[in-house]
Amino acid sequence: MAAFRPALRKLGLALVVAACLAPVTGPEARPDGDESAGVPLSALPVEARQTAERIRLGGPFPHFKDGTVFANRERLLPARHRGYYREYTVPTPQAVDRGARRIVCGGLRPTEPEACYYTADHYASFRRIAR
Repeated sequence: MAAFRPALRKLGLALVVAACLAPVTGPEARPDGDESAGVPLSALPVEARQTAERIRLGGPFPHFKDGTVFANRERLLPARHRGYYREYTVPTPQAVDRGARRIVCGGLRPTEPEACYYTADHYASFRRIAR
């Protein structure tokens, strides 16, 4: 068994490297190319629907970070120039801080975003919000 350990380590390292080099696809990547499809706003929590309405109206927003630039460091959203995406807090009931839920919107005009995405897990995954 000890003779196999170096080979297993090399295999494990190769798998980790392959996973890191694999392309990351965002929720907008669809085989049929239809980027307008996504999760309906009505299927999201009521707090997300309220936040989406505030975005459309231009505020007011309950958190000072709402409307600030989202850098897309996770690279799960389509690549765009810095300043394209903005983040907004979706309140989480019983949370003592901002919680993990956000809506991230992209576009030239914050009140008329080209695309919005919902995350319930603090940017670990995104679902495009259908128009």
